[in-house]
Parts: sequence; C-alpha cells; structure tokens
Amino acid sequence: MSAPTRVSILGATGSIGTSALSVIDGQDVDAPTFEVVALTANGNVEMLARAAIRSRARIAAIADDSRYGELKTLLAGTGVEAAAGPRAVEDCAGHPADVVVAGIVGIAGLAPTRAAVRQGARIALANKESMVCAGPLLRAEAARTGAQFLPIDSEHNAIFQVLDRPARVEKLILTASGGPFRDASAASMAAATPEQACSHPNWVMGAKISVDSASMMNKGLELIEAVYLFDISADRIDILIHPQSIIHSLVAYDDGSVLAQLGLPDMRTPISYALAWPGRMPVPGVERLDLVKIGRLDFMAPDTDRFPALSLSRQAVKAGSGAPVALNGANEAAVASFLQRQTGFLSIAKVTGDVLDEFLNTSGAVSAPATFEDVYEIDQWARRRTLEMLRLAA
Repeated sequence: MSAPTRVSILGATGSIGTSALSVIDGQDVDAPTFEVVALTANGNVEMLARAAIRSRARIAAIADDSRYGELKTLLAGTGVEAAAGPRAVEDCAGHPADVVVAGIVGIAGLAPTRAAVRQGARIALANKESMVCAGPLLRAEAARTGAQFLPIDSEHNAIFQVLDRPARVEKLILTASGGPFRDASAASMAAATPEQACSHPNWVMGAKISVDSASMMNKGLELIEAVYLFDISADRIDILIHPQSIIHSLVAYDDGSVLAQLGLPDMRTPISYALAWPGRMPVPGVERLDLVKIGRLDFMAPDTDRFPALSLSRQAVKAGSGAPVALNGANEAAVASFLQRQTGFLSIAKVTGDVLDEFLNTSGAVSAPATFEDVYEIDQWARRRTLEMLRLAA
C-alpha cells in the first residue's frame, strides 16, 4: 500500500479551497489517499479552524496577524499548530508536500506559490494572477526545482487533459459563459451593482473573480495564463462564449481534430484530476453529464466592444515585459474600488486600459521583470495610478 499523497491548501476557506477539501473528505478513511499538511486562509479564522480540525492538518495559518489569538484558542488541544501573518502563509506553502493547491486570489498568492515552487512540489494552480504577473520567473524557478504546474481553472485543466501532442496543436480555444452581463446593454452595465456583477449564472465563486467574470477580464487573464502555461502565442488562442459551461475548453490539432473536455460546472472535477494526476480518482457527489437532458450547446463570438477587457489582455500579453503585471494590478485595484461602491462597473475596464496605456508609454516598459521584486514594483505602481485616476474621475 502506497503512502498517502501529502497536500497543502493555500486559500482553504475560498471556493477552490473548500472544493479541494470536499474532494479529500470523500476519501476512504481506512485507506486514505491524501494527508493534509497545511491549510491557510486570509481572515476567516473560524472556518479555517474547523477545516483544519476536520482534515487533521498539521498546521493552519491565518494571514491576518491580529487573528492569531483566536486561531490558537480554537485549535487548542487538537494537535493542529496555529500560525499567523503573511510569512506564516509562505512557510506553510514551503512545508514538504507532494501537491500544493494554490487557491489564493490575486497577486497576494504569488509569494506563497513561489514558496511551493521552491520546494519542488506539484502546484495545483488556481491562482492565475501569479502566472499572469510572473509566468516566466515561476517557470524558470520550476525548471530549477523540478516543480510542476497542474492547472485547476476549469478551462486550463480541460486543455491539460487533452493536450497530448503539443507539437501538433494549431490553436487552443478557451470557453466563457459570458457571465451575468452576457446579453446586457452598456447602459445597464453602467448602472450595475456589486451584487449583480457577482451573480454568476453557472459558477459559485468569490467576489473578485465573479466581478472579473462579469467584465470578462477573467477570460483575458486566462488567455495570458495559457500563453505562459502552454508556451503558445496569444494569436493561437481563441475565446468563445458558451453559455452552458459544459465544454470547458478545446484543443485544435493540425489534422483537423478538435478535442474537448466536457462536464457540468463543478470545480471538484478539475481539482480531483490535479490531485490524482497522473491517474484519476472517483469523485462521489459530482453530478454526471446527461447530454440528452442538456439538449443543446451554444457558441458565439465575444463582443469586444462591450467587453474591452479581452482586447486589453491581448494588448498586454503581446507587449509582454511588465505589461501583464500592470494590467493585473490596475484591474485588482479597480475591482476592489467597485466592490466598495466607490466606482462604477464600466470604470473597471476604462481605468485599467488607461493605466496600461500609460505604462506602455513609459521608458521602462520594454524591460521584462528580471526579479520578483520588479514584479511587485510594477504592481504597486499600477495600483497607485489606478486609485489616482479614479479619484480624479470621481
């Protein structure tokens, strides 16, 4: 009998983390497949403590230093070690593990993801912003340590599952539901509230990624991530609107074949694939696809006039260097402002585009970030300029 696979989950209380824990909870307790090493969370101390106790994790870390006392009290007598602070989260990512689920949202996940890469683990990657901002640097680090990236975004995981002949690929096709504003007018989008933007028709996700889905920036970031993950140029990546979210992505080969991965919208499927790779595992509770019941699968081209985030993402990845970092930083700052009701929905793409243009017109824009510190410097500049522009526009 083989030893259980050691798993750490970064962002254990978010949608990715809870789905990963659900997959692990379904294992045979008498012959466990997985052993949980570390769990981290940003600020939900009660949920983190419950998950750590239930999964018998060795250590649980909360990013918010001020919550350490609460976490320590909740874990007293359980055998789970408590830790707090951003460095503690990085340390958890660096604990010896076979698989590290990188589920922290935004560039905040970059440092922990890098720590996991340094220890040579398999990275079950949901934190697309890390790859968007530092893809070449992370890949170089992984080449040195032997770490592997196993994408668990449903779109990239779908490509990973059917990408068996990379040299014969003509193009990749990412699918998008279109989000809650797929058929909305520009006027209704201008008046959209955070609640409306977060009301995704097919997926249950956190606030930031839900807003990104509504603006289609999420798909733009996924395009950039695919460029770095699969070493393919952006002009060989298409994006299709597919409202049913049944086909998660496709790979077109040079013999005319197009391979797709299908399934109902449920993150447990791609997560289980990454956890069990190179094998597969049964996932009880995941609803099985019934094509007769579905009845039809629809596809359409995205409207880049109503959703300019797609064009901005192509512009950023084509420019390369630090442009994707500036794009992501500006978008993160603008989304946070929208969620705080300080700016309108359409202002997210507008100010992100303005910041990207300003960055591309600076003298240092042609220099690729040589270090992770360079990445953070560009990110902080983009956030500052975004907030300055939003204040001037208010």
